[in-house]
Amino acid sequence: MTMVKDMLATYPQDLGDIDRDKLTRCIEACIACAQTCTACADACLSEGMVGDLAKCIRTDMDCAGICTATAAVLSRHTGYDANITRAILKACSMVCKACGDECATHADMHEHCRICAEVCRSCEQACNELLGALG
Repeated sequence: MTMVKDMLATYPQDLGDIDRDKLTRCIEACIACAQTCTACADACLSEGMVGDLAKCIRTDMDCAGICTATAAVLSRHTGYDANITRAILKACSMVCKACGDECATHADMHEHCRICAEVCRSCEQACNELLGALG
C-alpha cells in the first residue's frame, strides 16, 4: 500500500462513488510530476544555454505549481465540490500536456527534459482518467 492510499483509507467519512485507485494514482502522479518539473527547471538553469530554455523553465515551474495544487485539492474531501475538482483536473491535464510538449522539444539534448516529458504525459493521463471516472 502507498502512503496516499493509506491516507485515503483513514478518511472517517465515505468518499462516495469516486474510484479510489484512480484517485490514488492521480494524486501520486501529481506529486511525482511536481517534483520532476521542479528538478527539470533547476537542471535547465544549470545548462550553458539557459536562455534557450526560458520557455521550458517557465512551463516546468507552472506545471509544478499546478500539480502541487491539484494533489492538495484531491487530498481534501470535507466539503467536496465536484465542479472544483473537475476544473483543477482539466487545468492540470492542460499544463502537463504543455510541459510535456515543451520538454519533448529538448529531450534529444537534455536527459532531464526527456524524463520530465514522460512524467508529464503520465500525469496528464492520470488526470484525464480520473476526470472520466467522475462523469
